[in-house]
Amino acid sequence: MKAFLMHRDCDVDLASDLPPAADAVTQDLELGTLLAAMAAGDDFLLGRARRAVLSSLANPDAIIYRQQVLTDAIAHPDVVREIYDIAVTAIMSEKRAFFGLLSTSPDAIMYRSVQVLEMFTGMLKRLRAVADEHAASFRSEGFTRFFGMLTSELDDDYLHLVEGHLKELGFRRGTLISAGLGRGNKGLNYVLRKPREQSWRDRIPVGNRQGYSFGIPDRDDNGQRALADLRSRGLNGAASALAQSNDHILAFFTMLRAELAFYIGCLNLRESLAGKGEPLCVPVPSPAAELALTARGLYDPSLSLMLGGRAVGNDVAADSKTLVMITGANQGGKSTFLRSIGLAQLMMQAGMFVAAQSFTASVRDGIFTHFKREEDATMEKGKLDEELSRMNGIAGQISPGCLLLCNESFASTNEREGSEIARQIIRALLESGVRVVFVTHLFDLAHGLWTGKDGTALFLRPERRDDGRRTFRLLPGEPLPTSYGPDLYRQIFTAEPKAAAVSSTAVAIDR
Repeated sequence: MKAFLMHRDCDVDLASDLPPAADAVTQDLELGTLLAAMAAGDDFLLGRARRAVLSSLANPDAIIYRQQVLTDAIAHPDVVREIYDIAVTAIMSEKRAFFGLLSTSPDAIMYRSVQVLEMFTGMLKRLRAVADEHAASFRSEGFTRFFGMLTSELDDDYLHLVEGHLKELGFRRGTLISAGLGRGNKGLNYVLRKPREQSWRDRIPVGNRQGYSFGIPDRDDNGQRALADLRSRGLNGAASALAQSNDHILAFFTMLRAELAFYIGCLNLRESLAGKGEPLCVPVPSPAAELALTARGLYDPSLSLMLGGRAVGNDVAADSKTLVMITGANQGGKSTFLRSIGLAQLMMQAGMFVAAQSFTASVRDGIFTHFKREEDATMEKGKLDEELSRMNGIAGQISPGCLLLCNESFASTNEREGSEIARQIIRALLESGVRVVFVTHLFDLAHGLWTGKDGTALFLRPERRDDGRRTFRLLPGEPLPTSYGPDLYRQIFTAEPKAAAVSSTAVAIDR
């Protein structure tokens, strides 16, 4: 039995390695907050959510397949949670049965296998009941195939047959075993047999009925051990077959739990964001060659989860742009916008909804981040050395078709040197087919790229009102040499109490 809820043609890989940049991406994009909301305190959900979000799909069709399954899950959350609970109950019950039995004899394995198989049969019947009741309400290919599999492979005849076999394996009429004789009259080819069905005549006691039989006295320990050994030999093959059947069903429930865990995490996250009134959309994935990137109302979901209110959304139109350069003063929303781009790309390529009113982007073969770090506490490296070392590691892993997000990279040295380093790296990446989104305070870098722009670059800067207030929205515009220091001075030293409150909000939003 297969679930096929995460992929159209294969099970999800439970042991695959995460991308090499997973730790840096998690730290830089503050992905932990998003994953915690998906997990809702469940460590298993946390692990599955992290693996699914960081293991991006690079095929638009595969993304759409998963989006459709998620759409069904959103439409029927109680049914999906019920199926997930059935899988969890089956797995936990099997573990309890395993730990309650330490013997490895065929007799003990047979007893445990029958008990577990009876429990599994009950869980499969519950799944079948869910399929019978709700299958017609689901529209996605994934859930349609899943319910169809349950209906066809767990039909009434099959379940009745399994229950009949389990009843026989209770050995209420004793154990019937056949064997052959080998050299020295030693037994061989032990086979467990099904007892002959008794007719009503067989149940009538007949005093003169003859047959061959023998009995073992209660105190004959050697005889009892010999009889137990004969029974174990006969049960060995059947016990092994039953154990394999249990392993097969357990693997099905394990895979079902792992695949549904992703959708349960998505439901948890959606409840948290939608409960605040935040917009969510089904993104449109495009082939990598189209270089699409368009969004309306795009916001940082991790930031929204930490704020009491809603986060500010941004619009972006960067179709056909290989470089997005973001400049401007602090507390304008630049870093927040950068994280929102990265999280939206990850969420889209995981098959999730996206934190925006609408979002369209080309799939990327990999997502990398290069954000500024705090000073090395061990003093083994200077900040510039550390930045160059991390960029060198990225250069060894990144490839054409990837996305690189940079936040204040190479600002740890002087303006001229940092600009030249960044300029050469950006040009090399663009020539290699890597899309770059770069936040910087380096005016020399930004102005130089602006003057040499060829239509493949988009330049954004934070909106500033005439009174110096920031809206935390980014608009297309030429890089400016000023950071508007007087605005900051007025906010700190001359602002009214209301304006001071706006300033503190600005600090919270542009973390």
